[in-house]
Amino acid sequence: MKASQTFLATLKEAPADAEIVSHQLMVRAGLIRKLSAGIYNYLPLGLKVIRKVENIIREEMNRAGAIELLMPVVQPAELWQETGRWEKMGPELLRIKDRHERDYLIQPTSEEVITDLARSEIRSYKQLPVNFYQIQTKFRDERRPRFGIMRGREFSMKDAYSFDRDQAGLKKSYALMFDAYVRIFQRMGLQFRAVAADNGAIGGSGSQEFHVIADTGEDAIVYCPNSDYAANLEAAESVALIAQRAAPKESMQKVATPGQKRCEDVAQFLKMDLIRTIKSLVLAVDQETGPAKLFMVLLRGDHELNEIKVNKIAGLGAFRFATDAEIQVACGSPVGYLGPVGLPTSVQVIADRTVANMSDFVCGANAEGFHLTGVNWGRDVPEPLVADVRNAVLGDPSPDGKGTVEICRGIEVGHVFQLGTRYSEAMKCTYLDENGKAQAMVMGCYGIGVTRLLGAAIEQGHDERGIIWPISMAPFEVVICPVGYDKSDAVREAANRLHQERLAAGVDVVLDDRGERPGAMFADWELIGVPYRVVIGERGLKEGQVEFQGRRESAAQLIPLTSIAQTITTAIHNAKNNLI
Repeated sequence: MKASQTFLATLKEAPADAEIVSHQLMVRAGLIRKLSAGIYNYLPLGLKVIRKVENIIREEMNRAGAIELLMPVVQPAELWQETGRWEKMGPELLRIKDRHERDYLIQPTSEEVITDLARSEIRSYKQLPVNFYQIQTKFRDERRPRFGIMRGREFSMKDAYSFDRDQAGLKKSYALMFDAYVRIFQRMGLQFRAVAADNGAIGGSGSQEFHVIADTGEDAIVYCPNSDYAANLEAAESVALIAQRAAPKESMQKVATPGQKRCEDVAQFLKMDLIRTIKSLVLAVDQETGPAKLFMVLLRGDHELNEIKVNKIAGLGAFRFATDAEIQVACGSPVGYLGPVGLPTSVQVIADRTVANMSDFVCGANAEGFHLTGVNWGRDVPEPLVADVRNAVLGDPSPDGKGTVEICRGIEVGHVFQLGTRYSEAMKCTYLDENGKAQAMVMGCYGIGVTRLLGAAIEQGHDERGIIWPISMAPFEVVICPVGYDKSDAVREAANRLHQERLAAGVDVVLDDRGERPGAMFADWELIGVPYRVVIGERGLKEGQVEFQGRRESAAQLIPLTSIAQTITTAIHNAKNNLI
C-alpha cells in the first residue's frame, strides 16, 4: 500500500480529555476519533489493527475446535427476563422499544441468545460437546466512560459459549479455551498473567481473567513470584497473618479517646502499633418485613474490606452499609467508637481470619469518646464467625505456601467462566442422554475484549515518540520512507521497486509517497508505531546503501541495497518468532 492510498490523520497534540497514554496516542496516531462519550470512530489504521487482532483470535479459536457464528446486536427482552438479568443488570443495560412498544436491548453479551439457540437446535448427547463463538459489537452504558476505548460504551468483543454433557466435559472445554487464550496473547506479543477472578453478574462457579500488565491498569493483581499463584485483588485469598491465638496477657480496660475515630488516630493516641487495633464496620441486609439484619465485620486496623468476598458470605448477598441511625440503635454509639463487646445478639459478628487470632486487641467501646484495650476472644467477647473478608496486601503469605505475594496493575483483556447450568436450567436448555433422559447442558463462557486489546498493547508498548506495536498487531510491518520521492527519479524508482517486491513477497509494507520532509515523515511513522523503517535517499543510493532501523532501536543500520529485501524478511521473521 502507498500512503496516498490510505487515510493518515496524525496530530501533534492529544485532546484535553485524553487521560492515559493509549487514549492520547490512538488519537494522535489517527487510529480513532471520538463521536460521543465512550463511542468512537475507528479510522482506517485503527481498523487495520483490529482486523489483525481478530484474525489471530479467529485462527486460535478455530484451532481449538470452536465454530464461528454471528448473533444479533439487538436482542428481545423476554430472553433476559427468563434468566432474571433484565432486572439484575441495572442501568448498564441499554433498553429500547420498537414501534410496537416491545422491549429490546443492545447486547452487552449473549448468554441468553446462544442458550436459546442451543435449546432449539441441540437435542441429543451425540451433538455435544460444541463451542460457538462470535466477534461482535457490544454496548454497555458505562456510568463514566473514560480512558478512550479502554472504558468505552461501544466495543468489539469475541464471546464464545461451550455446551457439554456434564461437568467433566466442561472442564475439558474450559482447558481448551484457556490454552487457546494463552496462545492468542502470546502471538500478540503481550506480557500478561492469568489470574483467579470473581464471576460477577455473569454467574457460574469459577473463572479466570487474563490481564495485560500495565501501570495504568484498573485492576490490582496479587501474585507470587515464586509460583504460578495469581488472582485479581477482589478474588485473592488472604491467609491469617497470625498462625495461632496467644493467651491473654492483659485485662480489658475502658479508656478515654476523645475525638479519636480512626484506627490510625487511636493507635497514635495510645502510643501503640496500628496492628493491635481492629476496625468495626456495620453492614445491613434488608428483610421483607421488619428492620434490617445487621452484621459487624471486624478487620485489623491496617486492612481494608473486600466487598466481593463479603458478598459471598451466606446471608450477605445483598448487603449495604448500615445507616448512622441503624448503628446508633444497635450499638448505642456513633461510627468511630464501635466494637464487638456487649453487642446485642441480633448483630452477627464476623471476624477476618487475622482478627480471629488476635489477642489483647483494641476496639471501640460502643460509647462515644471511648475505646477498649486488652480485649480477648472467649473471655470478653463471644467467638465470632470467621471468614476471609479483607484485601490482600504486599508481603502477605502466598496461599499456596510458596513465599509472599506482590501486587501489580493489570488491564483485563480476557475472561473465561465455568457457567455450569446457571443459564441452561433457567432457560430449560436440555439434551437427551444415552438413556433418553433430559439433562441440563453444562456451559462455559469465554470473552476477549478485541478493541480493548489495542489500548492494552499501547499501554505496554510506547515511548516519547509514539506507539511501539508488536509485529503481529502493527498496522504495517515496515514503512519505506523515500527522501525526495517527488524530486528524485532514482529515489522514486528504487522505492517503488522495493515496495512492489516486498508486497509480492507477502510483506505488509507501506510506501510513503507523500513527498513530506524527512523529519515530518519519520515522526508520523514513529507515532503510528510501524516496527521497521527503510530510508532511501539519493546520497545513499550513490553508494548502493539504504538505512534500516527497528522502532525500538536508537540508530539506523546502513544496508546494501541488494541485501535490504533479505534484511526486511529476516527481521520480520525473527520478530514473529520471538512472540511465541
